[in-house]
Amino acid sequence: MLRIGLTGGIGSGKSAVAAMLREMGVPVIEADDLAHEITRRGEPAYDEIVECFGKEILQENGEIDRARLAAAVFGSREKLDRLNRIVHPRVLEQAERWLAERKREGAPMAVVEAPLLMEAGFHRRFDRLVVVWCRPEQQWERLSQRGMNHEDAERRMAAQMPAEAKKRLAHDLIDNSGTLEETRRQVEQLVEAWRAAARETERVGEKD
Repeated sequence: MLRIGLTGGIGSGKSAVAAMLREMGVPVIEADDLAHEITRRGEPAYDEIVECFGKEILQENGEIDRARLAAAVFGSREKLDRLNRIVHPRVLEQAERWLAERKREGAPMAVVEAPLLMEAGFHRRFDRLVVVWCRPEQQWERLSQRGMNHEDAERRMAAQMPAEAKKRLAHDLIDNSGTLEETRRQVEQLVEAWRAAARETERVGEKD
């Protein structure tokens, strides 16, 4: 099975690309969804996060308020690193479990979408690494449309590896600075290439 990592800067359009991949029948899991699961009340990560950042980050129902947690860590490299040390290993473990399940099911390929794929060092575990990118001014505009103020957007972008550095490590690039249809055509071409690569890998494996 072809293991594919999908990443890109905040506001680059990773989620849109992930949705297109699903429409094309490619299994995709998003790291943010896994992070939600492992930080729910009752999970080990929940207790560690509350112990580190206090009950001020909790909602009335006791669950972690992601907006409050983000406000508490972004702007402090030390706090962000502390949070990442709690969350990242567990997310990676869940992602590996999910990939193993897709392989058992006979999927020819599977995609893990994660904003901090490279920052967490998880990119080395994939056969293909895809980076979605767009122009910086488009990122600002998209984040503004989400209701994020300039200061918060700046802090979050600063916490990620620069787009050019990510692009240099990528096997495949998706330019999301144009129309959605233009992005879709790129995704379709990549999926076709991945399916061919998966078939070739399977053929070689059968020979061995």
